[in-house]
Amino acid sequence: MTELLTTEEYKKIAEQLTPQSMSFINGGFCPSSNGETIPVINPATGELITNIAACTKEDVDFAVKSARDAFESGCWSKMHPAERKAVLLKFTRLIEQHGDELAVLECIDSGKPIVDCVTIDIPEVVNTIAWHAELIDKIYDQTAPVGSGAVAMVVREPVGVVGAVLPWNFPILMLAWKIAPSLAAGCSVVLKPAAQTSLTAIRVAELAAEAGVPAGVFNVVTGSGSVVGEAIGRHMDVDMVTFTGSTATGRRFLNYSADSNIKEVVLELGGKNPCVVLDDAEDLDTVAEQVVAAAFWNMGENCSAGSRLIVQEGIKAELLEKIIQHAKEWKTGDPLDPSNQLGALVDKGHFDKVTKYFDIAKQDGHRLIYGGESVDGCYVLPTIYDDVKNSDRLAQEEIFGPILSVITVSSFDEAMAVANDTEYGLAASVFTANAKKSLRAAQALRAGTVTVNCFGEGDISTPFGGYKQSGFGGRDNSIHAHDQFTQLKTIWLDLA
Repeated sequence: MTELLTTEEYKKIAEQLTPQSMSFINGGFCPSSNGETIPVINPATGELITNIAACTKEDVDFAVKSARDAFESGCWSKMHPAERKAVLLKFTRLIEQHGDELAVLECIDSGKPIVDCVTIDIPEVVNTIAWHAELIDKIYDQTAPVGSGAVAMVVREPVGVVGAVLPWNFPILMLAWKIAPSLAAGCSVVLKPAAQTSLTAIRVAELAAEAGVPAGVFNVVTGSGSVVGEAIGRHMDVDMVTFTGSTATGRRFLNYSADSNIKEVVLELGGKNPCVVLDDAEDLDTVAEQVVAAAFWNMGENCSAGSRLIVQEGIKAELLEKIIQHAKEWKTGDPLDPSNQLGALVDKGHFDKVTKYFDIAKQDGHRLIYGGESVDGCYVLPTIYDDVKNSDRLAQEEIFGPILSVITVSSFDEAMAVANDTEYGLAASVFTANAKKSLRAAQALRAGTVTVNCFGEGDISTPFGGYKQSGFGGRDNSIHAHDQFTQLKTIWLDLA
């Protein structure tokens, strides 16, 4: 496990940071073409960190042209697989060497607790890039069974120029999920980080260049979604877009594709994920620990958060008592303090969105059994409401904050029906001691990832994405993510 520093040591690193504020295009830093900027605020303190470039459509055009020129030159797309792998592995070593710097930058930019940045996000970034780098020379093409009169080869080729649009909840980790398979496949990338959380993306692009990724292959264009995101989505020379974010924004990218060049689109979207606890679940203390982690990890700013607890009535009282005990162990406060598991929400606008659900819960008559408070700044304490019906807003809308809704059911069949009664289908968890029942539940739950007797998202080797309005067009992680950044080509040789 990565060794943690003290709060004072992390604050010293933060004081010494000089974050780059310009975009990174064609191997160098670039201001926006019109000179405009966007303030970047530390959500934990309200202080200005820096001002990033508010890029324009013209800046996107420059980045896409740089990416296209690099792709067509073959400097990366036609590089020997072993050489491309070596560059990406050097890239991972540089990220490791700058791990504390990147973790602190991520922490002050997003409000995420430093303990998560250091022990989860940065190690997973390194692992993700290394895993896809190692795939480069281990995925074989095929021949088809066409008889002795011909040879038919089925080969993979990089899709071309990839537009990658990131969310703000896991800025550097989602960057790795996008760039690792796309760069491994030989594509060029134009990446747009969220306006609130752009700083680590810019720094990572700089490290990629230092590792030997050629100019134009990995570009970062900062700015608003309405300008930069839409320009990427509509660009006639972008071959595919990979997006993680809200379902509403994901729909826009499908429209952008239809209105432009029918570019490929892969969407990882929202969730309203169930934690189903059946009355035969064992070790309720461990179950409660997992439920709390599912609901409150990353301040609930997680598309796979287990925000609906669906519990059979026979064990509900005992389970809720244990859940409250574990919730009390989750400290909220200064994100740079490693003893705090919960930091600040990403910005004031999102804080206002989350806290409005306190009023909604009161209006709808839900029973507050824990929390329900906000703290100066952008802090919201872990909150649990009981007496929620699955048709209520707290059970249907993606809050993206540390609010858990408790829904009571009387049977297995009712639990499955309630769990599936949502427009989303990203993740789900089921807790039961009955092996047959756990498999029945895993088959019944309409979600891309189903965990049994735990909360989780799988790992780099397992695909991540959703059913229904939680996803479209492909999956992140695993070999399947690598596939989505390639095109299949048939080459037919007539031997007659």
